[in-house]
Amino acid sequence: MTQTALATATDTLPDIDSFLKPSHDEYSRQRAVAVLHSHALLNLRFDVSKTYERNVKPQFEAQNGRPPKDGYEIAKAIKDDHFFKFYSAIRYNAQEMGPMSRQAAVERALPQMIEVAREAARLNPAGGSLQLDPGLEIPRYITQVDTHLSPGNYHSEFTEDDVAQGVLLGRGLSSNSGKSRITRNRNFSGVGESIAYWLKQTYPGFKPRRVLDMATQSGANLLAYPKAFPGSEAYGIDVAAPGLRYGHAKAEFEGVPVHFSQQNAEKTNFEDGYFDLIVSSFFLHEVPLEATKRILAEAYRLLAPGGVLAFMELPPHKSCDPFLNFTFDWDTRYNNEPFYAKYRSQDPTELTVAAGFPREAAFEVTIPDVTSYDMAKYPGFLRGEEIAPPHGRGGWYIFGARKA
Repeated sequence: MTQTALATATDTLPDIDSFLKPSHDEYSRQRAVAVLHSHALLNLRFDVSKTYERNVKPQFEAQNGRPPKDGYEIAKAIKDDHFFKFYSAIRYNAQEMGPMSRQAAVERALPQMIEVAREAARLNPAGGSLQLDPGLEIPRYITQVDTHLSPGNYHSEFTEDDVAQGVLLGRGLSSNSGKSRITRNRNFSGVGESIAYWLKQTYPGFKPRRVLDMATQSGANLLAYPKAFPGSEAYGIDVAAPGLRYGHAKAEFEGVPVHFSQQNAEKTNFEDGYFDLIVSSFFLHEVPLEATKRILAEAYRLLAPGGVLAFMELPPHKSCDPFLNFTFDWDTRYNNEPFYAKYRSQDPTELTVAAGFPREAAFEVTIPDVTSYDMAKYPGFLRGEEIAPPHGRGGWYIFGARKA
């Protein structure tokens, strides 16, 4: 594909993912890794609970005269258990093998994908935009750790206008599903749709003019909001350029105008009160607590009066039993997420109030994933008669507040 061919019709920008064509063996490897990862994350994790109840917990009680009081004590007690070490080894290696299984297909398609991303930035057929800042200082908590054991993390670039890390770790390829392609207008996680739907039911008449997704990566969840709130403008920020390039190309192909910019959510260049809705997903547990506080304060500054903050995150320690806290916090010890457990030890409402939001307007709730939930039950959920599925298994934990 040549630049001339791309430029002949601005409304026929190719799907950047169409160049991802894994071989039979590559796709089989991706599927095998995905099955192994899911088996460890779901089946083996429940088997760990049986080992804990049968062996570890009784031994701890015999030595201490009480059961473990929290996840930290369980982690210390179980770390030498042979089955737990087996489970951790399987899960760790499956996590590492995810990007490796996809890398060959991405590298083979990379020249064409970079060309599409360049043309998307030049043409902007959907009316979005992409603003990168080569001088932006990437935080050390990003550069010093390969989060999720993914080589290069989200930010690394190995060639001019690189999109590789955005593709490897973004919505086009999923380590959990093993998918090698993303279909048009598909949001794998359902987070954006679920939050947008809940907001519309909870705040009737709420019509945000502008929506900001912090740490948007490739914008997979962001695209749901301009669809749910017609006429709203969508903005996505991230410190990692590869994902922004890739996400911009996807949004332009899908016909959704999104304004992507390379910024640190701790301090942005938007004016006070510029947004009516600020969202994020799986973000705060990846940054130090002091950064979290600055991000929430920045979100408060950026929201207009009556604006809403709605962050999807991991449920905090206070809402989980000790064993569930132990299973969640596995990632702190073994998945290169050093801030995971400390973030979860906080009270999200207290963090929100400390950022300036009124306590009476704060919320913490687990909402159903609208892509899998029986929506006939949703009115009952809103009335408190139905309980949402657990976070990550058909439900999403969110917290936030409405600005006075």
